[in-house]
Amino acid sequence: MPSIVTITTTYTESYDWFGQQFDQQNEGGGSGIIVGKNDKELLIATNNHVVEGADPIKVKFIDGSEATAIIKGTDAVADLAVISIDLSTIKDATLSAIKVAKLGDSKSAKVGEMAIAIGNALGYGQSTTVGYISAKDRKVELEDKTMVLLQTDAAINPGNSGGALLNLNGEVIGINTVKYASNEVEGMGFAIPISRALPIINELMNREILKDAEKGYLGVYIEDVTEDIAKTYNWPVGVYVKSTVEGGSAEKAGIIAGDIITKVNDTEITAGTQLREKVTSYRVGTDIKVTVMRSTNGKFEEKQITVNLGKNPESKDN
Repeated sequence: MPSIVTITTTYTESYDWFGQQFDQQNEGGGSGIIVGKNDKELLIATNNHVVEGADPIKVKFIDGSEATAIIKGTDAVADLAVISIDLSTIKDATLSAIKVAKLGDSKSAKVGEMAIAIGNALGYGQSTTVGYISAKDRKVELEDKTMVLLQTDAAINPGNSGGALLNLNGEVIGINTVKYASNEVEGMGFAIPISRALPIINELMNREILKDAEKGYLGVYIEDVTEDIAKTYNWPVGVYVKSTVEGGSAEKAGIIAGDIITKVNDTEITAGTQLREKVTSYRVGTDIKVTVMRSTNGKFEEKQITVNLGKNPESKDN
């Protein structure tokens, strides 16, 4: 399929052996979906876990040609990432062979409809499996988060992550992300619904690629308020502010210890990793709108605070 690519990653893993640290390079991989193209770059959506910590990232197209990609933006909580390829590095013949994917509407998909999973299964290149949509809005508990996903019995194998789940019209209705692997379980694969993913992908596609010294800094010490903690203490889900950096952006704007951050601009915040990714996607000096829940006399009230992002004091200028 012209809009599906194979992604090969190299990442460095450090380990300790009798007090000495060694670095070892390992390879990983997955799939991606071409979701956009502008005058300068080709944009590909995939899973965050496919490209997290990877350098370099190699992309293989339908015609067998390869190009190097960089990470444009990530959302670890949603397990989504957008990678970018400089158009000048892609041959004209390849540009003619590839296409931007047609995105569908996962909300209108019905249980029992046929679904097609396409991706780089087991690293062998593009392969296709066929099945049905088994369930919608399935809450899936993963190691560090809960995701709401489409369930399918179309085979999703290692390497399919980041690939497309299609309807019979050839429209992307999901991004393949995870499969239950167990002797007792058969035919349980999951995909991120495209209607949930698209607003995040659009935001990641439009992010500016910044050097560390250019990235915004909020200046808070934080802890996650998970669903379990929220239920136990009757708190909102979000990111708890343990304290603020003295003289930092958050303190200057009026964020205080005890606040629970629930949004940055229009993006819901449910974990500290997500908050950091969002804040550092903005340039130093940018005004952002932070929504917090503040406990007053035992009752949480929503407040919106405008914060002018400062520079991380630990970042280097070069």
